Amino acid sequence: MEKTQTTVASNGDNQNNNYDRMKELKAFDETKLGVKGLVDAGIKKIPKIFISPTDDADIKKNLDSYSESSKEFSIPVIDLGDIKKGDDRKRKMIIDQVIRSCENYGFFQVVNHGVPKNIMDEMLEKVRMFHEQPAEARAALYARNHNKKSSYLSNFDLFQAPSTNWRDTYYCRMAPVPPKPEEIPIFMRDTIMEYSVQMEKLGLELLEIISEGLALKRNYLKDMECGKGWDFLCHYYPECPQPELTFGITKHSDADFFTILLQDNHISGLQVLHKNQWVDVPPVHGALIVNLGDLFQLITNDRLKSVEHRVLSNLEKPRVSVACFFNGTHLEPSTRKYGPIKELLTENDRPKYRETTLCEYLTAHYGKGLDGESALTALFKL
Repeated sequence: MEKTQTTVASNGDNQNNNYDRMKELKAFDETKLGVKGLVDAGIKKIPKIFISPTDDADIKKNLDSYSESSKEFSIPVIDLGDIKKGDDRKRKMIIDQVIRSCENYGFFQVVNHGVPKNIMDEMLEKVRMFHEQPAEARAALYARNHNKKSSYLSNFDLFQAPSTNWRDTYYCRMAPVPPKPEEIPIFMRDTIMEYSVQMEKLGLELLEIISEGLALKRNYLKDMECGKGWDFLCHYYPECPQPELTFGITKHSDADFFTILLQDNHISGLQVLHKNQWVDVPPVHGALIVNLGDLFQLITNDRLKSVEHRVLSNLEKPRVSVACFFNGTHLEPSTRKYGPIKELLTENDRPKYRETTLCEYLTAHYGKGLDGESALTALFKL
C-alpha cells in the first residue's frame, strides 16, 4: 500500500511543473493494486494521470442522470422469445428489428434471450467478489502480459492513452482454447465456465439472425468464424471522489465483430453516441446489450454500424460489468483475411475497406489507443 500512497501524493499537485507522467504511470502500475488500491488508500483527489483532457464542463454536463437526448431516444429493446417457435412471420419480424437496430444504431438490448437470470446475477456477483477480495490476492494475478489467458490489470492501454480510466479489469480468454481451470480463481471458476457456454449459444444465434437479415445463408457469419473466439472483460469501476474529472472508459468503438454486455443491475453509467448526442443506457431487468464492433462495420461495408460509447464515473458506489468480446481467432496463428462480404456488394456499392487479418487490424486499433473508428477509417479505408 506504501507505493499506492506515494503515487497519490506525487500526483495530487496538478500545478507541478516538474510533473513526469511516465514516472507516475509506472508507479501506479507497479503497485499491482489498480484503481481499487487508490480508493482503499482513502484518496480525496484523483491522481493527475486520470484527469481527462476533455473539457470538464462536458463531463459534468453528462453526469446528470438523464440527458435531454435520453428522453427523446432510447436504445431498442428486442424480445427474442419467439425466434425459435416455428412462426416464420414472428421470426422475420424479430430479424427485421435486429437488422434495423444494427443499421441505425449499432446498439440494441435483448430480452428473453435464453441466458438464465440466476447465472447473470451470479456472474456479476463473482466479478464484484474478485475485485473486492484482499489486495494481495488481486496483485498475485496482476499482469500486463496480453498472452496470459487469465489476468488482472488496470487499463490495457495505460502507457498509450492520453488519460487513465477509472477502471480495473479481470480478463479471461475463453475461446477457441479456454484457460486451464486452475488458472481461473476458484470461487468464480464454475460460474465463468457456465456463463461462457451461455454466451456461445447466444452469440451463434445472433450471428444466424444477422446472417438472415443480410439475405445470406444462415451459417454464413458463423462459417466466417466471427463467433469462434471470445474474451471476457470483467470491469470494476470504483466510486470516484472527483467523477467530473475522469471517465470509467473514454469514448471508443470496439475492435471486434460484436460484444454482448452484461451491465450492473443497479448502477448506470454507460452512454452511446447517437446523432452527436450522448444517450444513457440504463439497466433493463434481465436484458443483455449487444453492440457491433469495427470488424462488423468492415465486413458489411458500412451497412451495419459500429458505434462509439463510453462509461461515466460516479461518486456513490462501485459499478461492475461483464463484456463478452467476439473477436474471432486473433490470438491463434491465422492468415485468414476479412474484407467487405462480396455478396453484399453491388455495382453502386464498391468495397470501402481493404482486406486485413485479425492480428493486423487489432494491432492497428490498439496502436491508436482506443480510437478504433480512427484506425478503421485511417488505416483500412480504400
